[in-house]
Amino acid sequence: MSRVLKILLVMVLATLSLVGSDVIATVNDKDITREDVDQFVAKSIRGARYSAMNTTQKQQVVNQLIDRALYVEVARKEGIEQDAEYSKALLKVKENLMLDIWMKKRLNDIKVSDQEVHTYYQQHDRKFMKTASASVRHILVSSEMEAKEIIRELLKSRNLKDRFIEFAHSRSTGPSSKNGGDIGWFNKAEMVPEFSNAALALRKGQITLVPVKTQFGYHIIYLTDKRGAGKMEYSKVKESIVSSIKLEKFKMNLENLNRKLKSSARITVK
Repeated sequence: MSRVLKILLVMVLATLSLVGSDVIATVNDKDITREDVDQFVAKSIRGARYSAMNTTQKQQVVNQLIDRALYVEVARKEGIEQDAEYSKALLKVKENLMLDIWMKKRLNDIKVSDQEVHTYYQQHDRKFMKTASASVRHILVSSEMEAKEIIRELLKSRNLKDRFIEFAHSRSTGPSSKNGGDIGWFNKAEMVPEFSNAALALRKGQITLVPVKTQFGYHIIYLTDKRGAGKMEYSKVKESIVSSIKLEKFKMNLENLNRKLKSSARITVK
């Protein structure tokens, strides 16, 4: 990369956080936009987002796009657009793009009524059931004797929660000790059964009176809050239901169209 382009790249990266132009870099009058960058990252690194990258990673991405723009210029000057292999590949790309956009438009054009959504919600109870969940703090120690000792000390305390947090900081061997034993919310299936069952059996503000043994050691659990199992709220799942119904209708429409087209087409398989 030339010195001029390197300087340009540094200047661009320094102003990425500012509100303004959508152009990230310019190479010989060819703009590289934020959309170009986002698409490149999405296709190159699964699950990655440009906005979540650090400065070095962002610089590497923009650098690759600058190199790409320069190589495209060379390919065009060398007449690759007149190459037979290029023309054949381009036709395939156009066909695939045509189908992608056509299917997307057909899917988006499908209408779903509120009644259809509500009926789907009523008829698919299992799909929208949420499991019981809890928010807890815990103290993890290596021996049952130590766990029982801590429980005895906690039961003597006038302020159980504050005392629990103190013990979590000073005695717990788990990674959550730095947070006062807080591990936040979890669904029943996300923890080992011994831990989940003990936590969900508690009432808010209670601790386990018997140490809970798991493969990690002995736990004392404090229940901060819990939510029972039940059906998800209609308003929170409505959009996902609309998407599901649209997809079902789209598949059905496509199957019907396929049968119709095949019935009148001349098809030979060799």
